[in-house]
Amino acid sequence: MEWSFQPAEEILAALRTGAVTSAELTDEAIARIEREDEVINAICVPDFDRARAAAQRADQARARGEDRPLLGVPVTVKESYDMAGLPTTWGMPPHRDYLPAEDAVQVARLKAAGAVVLGKTNVPLGLQDIQSFNDIYGTTVNPWDHGRTAGGSSGGSAAALASGFGALSIGSDLAGSLRTPAHFCGVYAHKPTLGLAAVRGMVPPSEPAFPAEPDLAVVGPMARTARDLALLLDVMAGPDPLTYGVAHRSALPPARHERLRDFRVLVVDDHPLIPAGAAVRAGVRRVADALVGGGARVAWRSPLLPDLAEAAKLYMELLISGSVARFPIESLEQLRAEADDKSLDAVRLDAMLFSHSDWMEADKRRKVHRHGWRRLFAEFDAVVCPITPTPAFPHDHHPNPMERHIDIDGVEYPYFDQLVWAGLATMPGLPATAIPAGLSPEGLPVGVQLVGPMFEDRTPLRLAELLEREIGGFQAPGGGVR
Repeated sequence: MEWSFQPAEEILAALRTGAVTSAELTDEAIARIEREDEVINAICVPDFDRARAAAQRADQARARGEDRPLLGVPVTVKESYDMAGLPTTWGMPPHRDYLPAEDAVQVARLKAAGAVVLGKTNVPLGLQDIQSFNDIYGTTVNPWDHGRTAGGSSGGSAAALASGFGALSIGSDLAGSLRTPAHFCGVYAHKPTLGLAAVRGMVPPSEPAFPAEPDLAVVGPMARTARDLALLLDVMAGPDPLTYGVAHRSALPPARHERLRDFRVLVVDDHPLIPAGAAVRAGVRRVADALVGGGARVAWRSPLLPDLAEAAKLYMELLISGSVARFPIESLEQLRAEADDKSLDAVRLDAMLFSHSDWMEADKRRKVHRHGWRRLFAEFDAVVCPITPTPAFPHDHHPNPMERHIDIDGVEYPYFDQLVWAGLATMPGLPATAIPAGLSPEGLPVGVQLVGPMFEDRTPLRLAELLEREIGGFQAPGGGVR
């Protein structure tokens, strides 16, 4: 039997019965990577020798009667996570030789759970793009169409999963970096509630790996099934043991409902600042139809929905001001002078000049939006909406991203405007699960996101599982073995 596309849950069951060993799984995964990744370029830092040794230890542990959540399961890790003995560069050439001394807290949790790490996956320069390419490791292509991007910044992880390179992966999300690659590659991802999973060691190589509380960014799981997402989230969730973990433990509430017919869902497929393309709207409609068919209560509008235009502008202010603080940009005044004052470009450029008091004001407005979402989730259990306006787009490596554009049904929009759908969940810190929702007319994956209430991550995850039964889930590119 070929195991490359089997869910982690089924692999674990087979390991427990002795139907397969971790050594066999690992050898099969490595052979597949060596055979196919020359084209896909998802695994930028292989770690095969240590993976084989870890697999042997996992088999020995199981022979002694041990059983851990991921014991013996081959996985991958986004390049941006520190992993002792392997480079962490974030795609930045000046740091190509940086070797961290310690594992990131999430890498340590993977290893403690018994996972076998095959290697690290590719990212964009500084994690600052919707594609995954850099001058150190090159370009990761979409397994469905090599002329298109796999997404970013967790594009290497999504492409690895779609290609059968390991059963699970961990990534991060600030501007859709988990959800967009999952949408583009036809896999699953979950952006946890802000602060749910510790981020220490997921840090640029120029900075110390201290405990941190990011303003928008999270770390989270990627998989080929909804149940596998929940399995991996259980491993990742929890505060940093150096800070809040001293006194706190995570205890996520159960999903609000177990049956599809009990869910109350708001469907949103229109944004005041950017349209969703026909292929994406069709994916949203497919999910909505499945919800209605399953007896869920579905609405297409609600006065409780926070103002999406204001939310998008606020998200851009918080996103860009934070990014510029970490990666300074020159000639801001000149860029600002060139922007259309009514565009999101102008909002982004203004945010590059934010003072601390400007940020405090934006944060105050965020709290108002967050309370608006609380009110909405008193009436609804989840919101279904796009992740980006289009399926995966052709590679675009123009050196100035501000001069790139995204084509939505024949009309061009500024490249970074497509982030507004991801920001819908990111700005208020809400959990959001990316699920496959079929294929576009061109045969490209289309995903949607299920946004849930803060710290009720199990609700969108359970809804994702129920929808997987109704509309199907992951498909291997090209109809390969699954």
